[in-house]
Amino acid sequence: MEGWDPNTKSTLTQIPLLATKAGPRDGAAWTQRLKEEYKSLIAYTQMNKSNDNDWFRISAANPEGTRWTGKCWYVYNLLKYEFDLQFDIPVTYPSTAPELELPQLDGKTQKMYRGGKICLTVHFKPLWAKNCPRFGIAHALCLGLAPWLAAEVPILVDSGMVKHKDDATTSTES
Repeated sequence: MEGWDPNTKSTLTQIPLLATKAGPRDGAAWTQRLKEEYKSLIAYTQMNKSNDNDWFRISAANPEGTRWTGKCWYVYNLLKYEFDLQFDIPVTYPSTAPELELPQLDGKTQKMYRGGKICLTVHFKPLWAKNCPRFGIAHALCLGLAPWLAAEVPILVDSGMVKHKDDATTSTES
């Protein structure tokens, strides 16, 4: 955590670490891992709400907990930009981090792969590998998606690649 800003350090230390090293093919161990994931996500969400920093909603899209969907948002110039969020848990999880997808932004930035998968290779993947299996979905959101949104959304908005929903509505009504 050397070189991190105090806010990020504080946030990260409050997200519970996970103990079970299990993936979707590991039966009962995966069920235990999912329980830990939910506890970690709940703690992170509650912390964000108490700090008036609520910025995402996700839930498992299937009973196995291998597909997740939701919304994330970023406030820029006092306007809220909301995006669909989705990802699959890789078979090799937790050794492999999930690839977070924002399908609406597909092709709008160079820091994204086909299908709207955000680029996390340089900064986040080594950190994930070093902290496997203690990191989980909440950590991926905190250390992967949050900084990506903070870096990319202002650029996308300023360049006109992303429009606020009110602007889009106004231009179609004209």
